[in-house]
Amino acid sequence: MKRLQRIGFAVAAVAVILDQISKPLIRQWLAGGDIQLGPFLSLVSAWNKGVGFSLLTMSEASGPYVLSALAVVIAGAMTFWLFRAHRLLPAISLGLIIGGALGNVIDRLRLGAVFDFIDVHVAGYHWPAFNLADSALSIGVALLIIDGLFEGGGKSKTPARLEG
Repeated sequence: MKRLQRIGFAVAAVAVILDQISKPLIRQWLAGGDIQLGPFLSLVSAWNKGVGFSLLTMSEASGPYVLSALAVVIAGAMTFWLFRAHRLLPAISLGLIIGGALGNVIDRLRLGAVFDFIDVHVAGYHWPAFNLADSALSIGVALLIIDGLFEGGGKSKTPARLEG
């Protein structure tokens, strides 16, 4: 295994570990109710039976297994991509995505739903609650997009051709 793949898998492992450690700790802290951390941020107790940010909520008994299978397929595809990575930023990004996906899979399989606890809100409007696994996924995707947009200092490796 190459250095970049080891880094990507280490990032994935750290994401899973931090996610899995944070959830029971936050659940324990929230036993007395929600905690306001600032004017725009709270810790809340929310159970998500869907995918990221409560999308595609599935109430059937098979829901956690269907969503877990989907997340494992995505993590597998990201792992395949990681083995083809030749630069550090994509390796880290893919590690974040893999770790985030697997962190939520663990919750779905163990608990039947994903525990979300970070609540961002402004003027009474709330973003759907999320957790560290969701954060790792989102940051990983954002970094992949940034890498794709700005790789090589914004210069295309192949010249643009006009067909006509």
